[in-house]
Amino acid sequence: MAVTTQQVKELREATGAGVLDCRNALERSGGDFDKALEQLREKGLATAAKRADRETLEGIVEIYSHGNGRVGVMVEVNCETDFVARSEAFRTFAHEIALQVAASAPRYLRVEDIPQEILEKEMEDARYRAKAEGKSEDILDKIAEGRIEKFKDEVCLPRQTYIRDETITVEQLLLQTIAAIGENIVIRRFARWELGENVAQ
Repeated sequence: MAVTTQQVKELREATGAGVLDCRNALERSGGDFDKALEQLREKGLATAAKRADRETLEGIVEIYSHGNGRVGVMVEVNCETDFVARSEAFRTFAHEIALQVAASAPRYLRVEDIPQEILEKEMEDARYRAKAEGKSEDILDKIAEGRIEKFKDEVCLPRQTYIRDETITVEQLLLQTIAAIGENIVIRRFARWELGENVAQ
């Protein structure tokens, strides 16, 4: 089956991969868009892993205001060169991360950043809820562990579902961007403020 220019264009828009990579993936998958997409995502993960140790001293601080100034976000995203830092693809990625933080309100950048006492409290609450639902004692820990993983998915930025594509996480979006741009990229830090939060009643 012949691969059309339109198919290549659509796959390129979905992945950010090069024209040749998109064409090859479509040819290998017999024109099946989803299979080609999966191939490119896997390739992106491998490419990104090879770049993970490279130093990232350039980048951008992206500032975003949402809801007529009700939510403010600041995100630092780093890359290897100032050339990439100025590119539209990199700046678009940084903006997407700022949008993600505004919309999904993550609390941590890494799982390791979650204080142990918060994890213990979540575990205790999850066990209590499972017990209240009538679950048997011997499976309470397993249920609680599953809920803890779900909690981590909700509060850790890289583990969150990407707001524009529910089939991938923010971490997968990052890896796809690394593969497409060809440089290591690091989400260094973020801050989110919401009007009236933490104000004494």
